[in-house]
Amino acid sequence: MDTKTTNPIQSADRIFAILEALADHGSMRIIDLSEQLELHKSTVHRLLASLISMGYVTQNEQTGAYALTYKLVEMSGKILKNTDILNLVRPYAEQLSNACDETVHFVKKTGSNVLYIEKLESQSVKARSFRLSSQVGLTRPMYCSAVGKVILAYLPAEEVKSIWDSSDIVKKTDYTITDFKTLKKELELIRTRGYALDNEENELGIRCIAVPVFDYHDTPQYALSVSTLVSRMPDERLESLSAQLLSTARDISRVLGHKE
Repeated sequence: MDTKTTNPIQSADRIFAILEALADHGSMRIIDLSEQLELHKSTVHRLLASLISMGYVTQNEQTGAYALTYKLVEMSGKILKNTDILNLVRPYAEQLSNACDETVHFVKKTGSNVLYIEKLESQSVKARSFRLSSQVGLTRPMYCSAVGKVILAYLPAEEVKSIWDSSDIVKKTDYTITDFKTLKKELELIRTRGYALDNEENELGIRCIAVPVFDYHDTPQYALSVSTLVSRMPDERLESLSAQLLSTARDISRVLGHKE
């Protein structure tokens, strides 16, 4: 390990290095930890003994290997329980709304639907004569919305089929996808380009672009989108919007514990 660390407390730096190594690799022997972290075996042994005494690490009596206990998981659960996710997300979403001068939505997967848990509008949007009908607390099916489709694109195939089967497939507009084979092709395209589009599939005159937001589970339970009139989102604007969305989504995912 590089001794020129920015952490003023070297032992703390080393302890967390051990925790991260065990989290990445599962159980490890002292010799393996020593080699990976470039620390002397006696130092690793001393730090492991400290972690065992605090209940964060356990040692297998038969193999001698060390592994994490569930104490960190319990701690994570307490953090999540006491964390208001919107307080973490809102500054990023608000910045995005102002930057693109459009309406930004943040949604959460709930069963076979998405739940709108945040809606942010720039001052310019608020002054326009036309306002989107979406609102916080609204639920929509996943198959006909950009936010829903972008989450579906990263779910296991069997879960996608289950969600489709449990959804009431309605042709909301002439552009709504109501065929499962067509949806699967759409999901492949979404994975390739990294974002989903709602081309008037849910509401005529409205176009939406969405990207996935990952958390510590590494699967998207959330999505971030920009929605506006079709006339304000021509194809030539998609490149800049997708870049802004993807950058913001990466920042939010990082805050939510996603490790790229």
